[in-house]
Amino acid sequence: MAESEQIAWGRVDETGTVYVREGDGERVVGQYPDGSAEEALAYYERKYAELAGQVGLLEQRARRGAPAADIAKTVGTLTEAVRNAHAVGDLASLERRLEALGGTVSELTEKQTAETKAALDQAIAERTALVEEAEKLAAQDPAKAQWKQVTATLDDIFARWQKHQQEGPRLPKNESNELWKRFRAARTTVEQHRRAFFAELDSAHKDAKARKERLAERAEALIPRGVEGIPAYRALLDEWKSAGRAGKKVDDALWNRFKAAGDALYSAKAEVDAKESVEFAANLEQKLALLEEADPLLTATDRVAAKEKLLSIQRRWDAIGKVPRDQVKVLEDRLRKVEAAVKKLDEDHWRRENPERKARAEGMTSQLQDLISKLEAELAEAKQSGDIKRAQEAQEALDARKAWLDALGS
Repeated sequence: MAESEQIAWGRVDETGTVYVREGDGERVVGQYPDGSAEEALAYYERKYAELAGQVGLLEQRARRGAPAADIAKTVGTLTEAVRNAHAVGDLASLERRLEALGGTVSELTEKQTAETKAALDQAIAERTALVEEAEKLAAQDPAKAQWKQVTATLDDIFARWQKHQQEGPRLPKNESNELWKRFRAARTTVEQHRRAFFAELDSAHKDAKARKERLAERAEALIPRGVEGIPAYRALLDEWKSAGRAGKKVDDALWNRFKAAGDALYSAKAEVDAKESVEFAANLEQKLALLEEADPLLTATDRVAAKEKLLSIQRRWDAIGKVPRDQVKVLEDRLRKVEAAVKKLDEDHWRRENPERKARAEGMTSQLQDLISKLEAELAEAKQSGDIKRAQEAQEALDARKAWLDALGS
């Protein structure tokens, strides 16, 4: 401030009393008897500068959106301080600035009230969304739920709920309590479903474990029977497949026992098969030789001779005995093919030699021969008369009857 301006807002008399100008008058703000007039004014002007600084800081806070209630409280405090200030300066301008802040506080209050309501509405919506997420989990079919994932999801929702409580705006008590009741109810439902599911699963696991333990024991009891125990083991395997789950570790351990019993049975079978392969190798060679002997019967035409030959082969076949297990079907299929060919020879013979059929065939043959004679005569007449169409028709009919006659004779 320039010296003329300083003098304009205050003065110091000869006693060291300091005055501040207010409107058309002045007011005593203090005394400074131990210094010069300049020092006295400078001291009280610094008092004014402090007040002006506080007003300026308050204006900045208002512009930045500080809480309206705090601004209003500070405006009141500063207004009282300025009105009775022991300071030299334009106190009236500070009062006007504080009055202006009072209007700003009203606007700020209205704005902040709207913002607070909007923030509160958003917070309620966010908290409600968390509740609805939890309720959706609670509404799932417990039998189809992936409980590890469900538990992790619910824990995440609860963590977000707690964070929202800590960092978000404080909700009205009624809304807060109502939302918490819904959230707590959903959590309780999920937990009840989870406990019931695992209790039922545990019961099912215990039942399956008991069944599989019995199956493993029965399978182990078959081991001394060797190959003869395999059919019974296969039946036990079907029961095993329908026994249910007993938990991975238990299932794996019991399956290892059950499978070990099966391995022992099939190992015994493999030993028997290997032994039989050696023992029956000679039989295989003999039956292969018989099949070589039987193959010509596939194209035989002498029914009686074919039947006698096949009977001889069958008797020797049965006398030879067993062959290695993996060759049984191959050999039997080849022999069945020869047997079918010989059987067909016999069936064809009896079909031709059947008396009733033969009589019918002879009658039909006679009729066809008579008809052929007539058609031959008719053909000759048509040719002689030059009737080409009639001759062609007679020839076609004659060819057809001759074909029938050949069929009857075969």
